[in-house]
Amino acid sequence: MLVGTWNLENLYRPGGPFGPKDKAAYETKLAALAAVITKLDPALLGVQEVGEPEALEDLAGMLDGQWHVTVSQNPAERGIRVGFLSRAQPRVLSDTNGFPHLLRPVQGDDEGTPVAHAGRGFLAVEVTAGELTLKVAVAHLKSKLLSYPGGRFQPRDEGERARFGAYALYRRAAEATALRALADDLLAGEGRTRDVAVLGDMNDEVQAATTQILLGPPGSEIGTPGYEHPDRGDAVRLWDVAPLIPEQQRYSRVTSGRHELIDHILVSHSLVHRLTAAGTGLPDDGLVLPSVGADPEERRGAPGSDHAPVWMRFGS
Repeated sequence: MLVGTWNLENLYRPGGPFGPKDKAAYETKLAALAAVITKLDPALLGVQEVGEPEALEDLAGMLDGQWHVTVSQNPAERGIRVGFLSRAQPRVLSDTNGFPHLLRPVQGDDEGTPVAHAGRGFLAVEVTAGELTLKVAVAHLKSKLLSYPGGRFQPRDEGERARFGAYALYRRAAEATALRALADDLLAGEGRTRDVAVLGDMNDEVQAATTQILLGPPGSEIGTPGYEHPDRGDAVRLWDVAPLIPEQQRYSRVTSGRHELIDHILVSHSLVHRLTAAGTGLPDDGLVLPSVGADPEERRGAPGSDHAPVWMRFGS
């Protein structure tokens, strides 16, 4: 069974302020996305940057067979949201953008505007395939690409750059904490026997503090000595599959020429020892991505996506 995550990069129907400017560009984008999904052939694909649910329906309509489309009802200000494409009918477990109890709002800008919820919602579903029941959450945490007052993508000075970098980090850390709280609900202390996955665009790399928040109890990761030695933390721990991705493929985005793995799949103890493979892009093809800069408008209407899908394969 293959499960993946993919940021579809501004999946809007044409004619609006964010998506492709015309029908031809839209159809080219959809065809490029559909070709990758068809070759990847996932049972379940978590997706990000769905600007319009109807656009995801259009994409599903280009795929072979029957696909179920599920999207969050908690979009960001410009409409992007997370969702799933799945072969089996999913059951929604949670659709929320709230911060957990005791986590207070964080500073969002120079005016001190409080941010009290995630910018994009977290969606959790349950799917059953044969004898397997999988609980999975999809997320899209606050971007590292910074924006400034007035719609600017460049700061007035380095002080402004540093401050807004801090505000973005505050938000991403709070969102990671909220996502970890959702993972706790899905695991329910039964991670040794319950099949749970948390996936999405986390907007930071494996060792980043925000990504590490998602792991739960420290002391064991894939490839460390503790991986083969069960402990009490396994009941609630999540394992990032990144170390299983071949090193030359271990990136999902290229930013200013820098290769970064910012899209992640994390799994419960019950799943981690049943993994047979993990990767980015397509299993049998080389990985080629465009390099993106600080202005996301530069890729408006571009075909495909600026992210590579990240996937894992596991047995029953």
